[in-house]
Amino acid sequence: MNTLSGRFLILTAIFVMLAEILIFVPSIARFREDFLLSQLERAQIASLAQLAGGDITPDLEQELLDNAGVYNVVLRRSDARQLVLSSPLPSAIAATYDLRDVRPDVLIRDALLRLWHPEDEVVRVIGSPVRSGGMLIEITMETGTLRTAMIDYGLRILVLSAVISIITAILLFLAVRVFLVRPISRVVTSMKAYAGAPEDVRGVIVPSSSITELREAEETLARMQNQLTSALRQKERLAGLGSAVAKVSHDLRNMLTSAQLFTDRLETSQDPMVKRMAPKLVNSITRAVSLCESTLAYGKAEEPAPRLSRFALLDIVNDVIDSERLAAGEADISFSEDVRPGFELRADPEQLYRIIANLVRNARQAIVSSGEQGEISVQAEETDDVALICIRDTGPGLPAKAREHLFTPFQGGVTKGGSGLGLTISSELVRGHGGTLTLEHTREGDTSFLITLPKGHLT
Repeated sequence: MNTLSGRFLILTAIFVMLAEILIFVPSIARFREDFLLSQLERAQIASLAQLAGGDITPDLEQELLDNAGVYNVVLRRSDARQLVLSSPLPSAIAATYDLRDVRPDVLIRDALLRLWHPEDEVVRVIGSPVRSGGMLIEITMETGTLRTAMIDYGLRILVLSAVISIITAILLFLAVRVFLVRPISRVVTSMKAYAGAPEDVRGVIVPSSSITELREAEETLARMQNQLTSALRQKERLAGLGSAVAKVSHDLRNMLTSAQLFTDRLETSQDPMVKRMAPKLVNSITRAVSLCESTLAYGKAEEPAPRLSRFALLDIVNDVIDSERLAAGEADISFSEDVRPGFELRADPEQLYRIIANLVRNARQAIVSSGEQGEISVQAEETDDVALICIRDTGPGLPAKAREHLFTPFQGGVTKGGSGLGLTISSELVRGHGGTLTLEHTREGDTSFLITLPKGHLT
């Protein structure tokens, strides 16, 4: 009986029996009252022969009393009480019961006491005669017959209650099976089937219950299963993307290594333009090779720990701005930096370059996509505890969707077709330095990101 329907069957039978017992108590009290009133009526009828004025022999008087089931009959027709029929009492009168205007609680108490005491006693019963047969009628009788009749009546009530309980429990059991257990079993079966293959959308439950609560549960479960299936599919795509990135990084590293060999020769050129641009080209290719090697060596979703060294922040900022100025081409974008020449950090220069480059690149792409002119600035200052680097632009601002999933891969993209990985990577790299990357504010014409690096990690 550990099933829901089995326990419901037992509880239903118990509760119905309790209800029948609560009904039984006033019922048995009512039965006792009706029995005593019937005895009074029979005694009144038996006394009519005496009241008619005829002579009654002792044998006839005893027969009338036996038929009425009493020992004595007293009638009060006027101010005087008249002993109409009488016979010897087997014992003294144990109690007197007045049925005129008796309270229900008194009736219940007297009935329960009579069932509790098995002794046969002689009692006096007082009531009102029927059909205006007088002012009062009083009888004496034994309680044995009354108690036997009450027990027979009570047993019939209990048997009937048991039958009603069983039938009611069976009907409720079947109703629960149809309307509750089967729909719940269907939900459980669907959950088990879905757990076996959560990537298969065919295993998502289809809400069909007509019961409001169960249908809400099915609809909630369906939404959860759809979200989980989507998340698992995205996880598979990310795993596939990771594998593809590793393969691409392997081949790209080889190609960049070859390009690095050619750029080494460019450094020996006497052309002034080549001499000026060659170091930047070498630095860019070196960073690309380093990134490919890090991707292949690490092979996980997290970025490798930073390799700390002391460097001038202005050199990194200038490299980023020079690269982005070239990438901007004919776009009307101005770049500026506000970093004092002696501002030094102890951090991973390659990772910090990637952080600032991602933020500046996002700003440049946002301004280009708006078709308006704009300005991008990089500012740096320090306090006793932290170094602060602020990247600000006058672009169109971030849309609501981008702000909601700002640092979530593949969901926080700002530009059309963007993956949203730039901010995610930058945030992870900053955390690797013990710092934070936050969006200070964004609105039309003013967006600002703040990099906070604790100096305890940098000095």
